[in-house]
Amino acid sequence: MNNLFNFSQPLDDDAKALFNDENQSFLAELVDTFQPRLESLLKKRQQRQAQFDQGQLPDFDSATQNIREGNWRIAELPADLKKRRLEITGPVDRKMVINALNANVDCYMADFEDSQSPTWEGMVNGQINLRDANIGGMTYTDPDSGKHYEVGPDPALLIARVRGLHLPEKHVQRNGQAIPGALMDFALYFLLNYQQRLQQGSGVYYYLPKLEHSDEAKWWADVFHFTEKKFSLKTSTIRATILIETLPAVFQMHEILHAMKDHIAALNCGRWDYIFSYIKTLKEHPERVLPDRQVVSMDKPFLNAYSRLLVKTCHQRGALAMGGMAAFIPSKDPAKNEKILAKVHADKTMERDNGHDGTWIAHPGLADTVRAIFVDGIEGDNQLHVLRENDTSIDQTLLLQPCEGERTEAGMRTNIRVSLQYISSWLNGKGCVPIYGLMEDAATAEISRTSIWQWIRHGKTLSDNTPVTKELFRQYLQEEAEVVKNEVGKQRWNDEPFEQALKLLEEITTADELVDFLTLPGYQQLK
Repeated sequence: MNNLFNFSQPLDDDAKALFNDENQSFLAELVDTFQPRLESLLKKRQQRQAQFDQGQLPDFDSATQNIREGNWRIAELPADLKKRRLEITGPVDRKMVINALNANVDCYMADFEDSQSPTWEGMVNGQINLRDANIGGMTYTDPDSGKHYEVGPDPALLIARVRGLHLPEKHVQRNGQAIPGALMDFALYFLLNYQQRLQQGSGVYYYLPKLEHSDEAKWWADVFHFTEKKFSLKTSTIRATILIETLPAVFQMHEILHAMKDHIAALNCGRWDYIFSYIKTLKEHPERVLPDRQVVSMDKPFLNAYSRLLVKTCHQRGALAMGGMAAFIPSKDPAKNEKILAKVHADKTMERDNGHDGTWIAHPGLADTVRAIFVDGIEGDNQLHVLRENDTSIDQTLLLQPCEGERTEAGMRTNIRVSLQYISSWLNGKGCVPIYGLMEDAATAEISRTSIWQWIRHGKTLSDNTPVTKELFRQYLQEEAEVVKNEVGKQRWNDEPFEQALKLLEEITTADELVDFLTLPGYQQLK
């Protein structure tokens, strides 16, 4: 085997199959060619954030007005990417992959990012699982229950989401430096599956998360062009859906589509990360502090404007406009379930009426409810005909409009319990966790902890006039830890890394400077 990388641990047979000589050679080429430029892009992120911290606000770039006003379209969509009315998302463990492929949906976004804890074992097994899914006939037998799972006929279309550009892969180093997790995820998925995908008359499809600028989209476009040329493939064999889930990116949507026009398929409203990014980007702007997470919903003016502008921009350029996540989990209690489905129905109806071409769910039990809206409720495979030409009032002021609502003790305490339980599960290797009736992932945990940080930062008060301070947070944290301990039981509390999570949550929430992503310090504690 080539010695092009230093691995943090001996490779087992599965990992050796992924990192054979051919795959190592291509991944090394990608790292050598694109990592230096990526580091420059990440520095530009920091420079832009420093300007926001000093009082500037995100806005449309006057230097690229010609792109926004130009008459151009993206490359024609392949047939199997034109019908994406309902997509399910989830991590890449084997049982989840099978259940998602069998769900009553059009597409499955297999997630190496926010709903996947990036343990080495999890990332290696995830690539193997997706390879088997693309080959077909995938099976799994649960070792605990003995239950057998297998992919049925006509599975959902598989799309892989790679890690964000900011996330390293610490287990794989080249020239003494951790390689970008995004490049490892991209390269291995491509190498393991492109021939199978082409034999099926399809292409290699990705979701790209957390971009902030069209320069980053151009970086990805160049990675795709490089790969297609290397393997003598037609341009546009690789297609991507880009999540507009950072506040700076909403002002760059035309530019992102233009930079990726040979390879883009859609933009997506990554609503939870978008709310997190609103907090993070405007963290030094006290007049834009958000209220309780529970009231920051898509009917708020700044979020509804974001949805409508995404639809208008995409459809003008021939790209699909995907809606956001319904994170609810169906309840076994009929009365509770009726309320849950009513909330999902209202949310998805609003997205459909805004013109979105499809939407996300986190649980297959929501599929029938959402299909009634996004399949039965639209004519044809998509809504590309909805151009929103009269929607001309979406400007910087509306997109940044502060959100009304209370900051409550109950909301703060819920944020603490959710963050604590999610971080513990993430450190335990699970990145997608049902908590209090919602399917939580890294994005929702990020909102929970950064909200409190920002309340502390700006000396905000709760609805009962209690000042939010580090001391109040530490008091609530200890009290809510006891609540969680009682909820999960002492045995589970001791068996899982709750104490480790408690320490990490306290550190990042009381830090003087906002920690950009909880997954960065958390990753250093993962195996």
